[in-house]
Amino acid sequence: MVKIGETEIGSFPLLLAPMEDVSDPPFRSVCKEQGADLMYTEFISVEGLIRDADKSIQKLDIYDEERPMGIQIFGADIDSMGKAAEMVEAAGPELLDINFGCPVKKVVCKMAGAGILQDIPKMVRLTEKIVKSTKLPVTVKTRLGWDENSQNIVEVAERLQDVGIQALAIHGRTRKQMYKGEADWTLIGEVKNNSRMHIPIFGNGDIDSPEKAKAYRERYGVDGIMIGRASIGYPWIFRDIKSYLNHGVIPEAPGIDERVEVAKRHLVKSIEWKGEKIGVVEMRRHYTNYFRGLPGIKDFRMKLVSEMDQHVLFDILDEIKLYYQDTLV
Repeated sequence: MVKIGETEIGSFPLLLAPMEDVSDPPFRSVCKEQGADLMYTEFISVEGLIRDADKSIQKLDIYDEERPMGIQIFGADIDSMGKAAEMVEAAGPELLDINFGCPVKKVVCKMAGAGILQDIPKMVRLTEKIVKSTKLPVTVKTRLGWDENSQNIVEVAERLQDVGIQALAIHGRTRKQMYKGEADWTLIGEVKNNSRMHIPIFGNGDIDSPEKAKAYRERYGVDGIMIGRASIGYPWIFRDIKSYLNHGVIPEAPGIDERVEVAKRHLVKSIEWKGEKIGVVEMRRHYTNYFRGLPGIKDFRMKLVSEMDQHVLFDILDEIKLYYQDTLV
């Protein structure tokens, strides 16, 4: 059984990766229904938190049905990170996660996210500050290195463990790669199989099928897998992987009835959490993914992304169900 602090998260846990503008409570709810063992908030700016920015504060919202939950923060200022850690603890998650992996320019240019991979001593100091500022278990998500010439994750993992982190998730790319090319899990495996390491190591990057999840578990020996993009529009990825790992069987793909019902629940929760206007607009990015691959779906999608009335949206979703009745994707 894998544990982070005192929290058990399964024998081979599947984690929902923290994704900006995706892994909010409405999306997390549908992933939890399908078997995600541990989930995280979207990453939260520590500067936003300590300045009480509404968007940052709202991201602290977690619900009992989501647990266990981690709140993920990012920043570059040591004092701000310490203050934010205290605010995260007050929100009551099971763990606090530090984002040292986000590759986007607006984060990196502030030496936050993956930007910190250019200054490993500071990365270690930031981590130690947070560990000392909270009673929560502290975990880290990061990448192999800044570029192909600085893939120093084996050393970095040891140093982060030495200052007190209790789990580490590693994305199998450098910052320079962004999300391009194929994720390289070789160094993730080296970290896991390093005799000095005793904390759980989770692999992340390109896991988009039960077969790949099984192959990578066996090949690299990781304690669990973190799934990001493959879950968008297909939260059933968690169910499928668990079934294949435990029973050797991949469940039948969800039919149109199930896809529509999950999309409806997602829409309802989006409106409940964000209000009707924002909830409707921010749900639009998910429709294409829920119904990807259906012939003729483009016309329905155009209706879904142009309509603002939630009742009309439900009618459109019902139209989709009737039109594709009994169709399997």
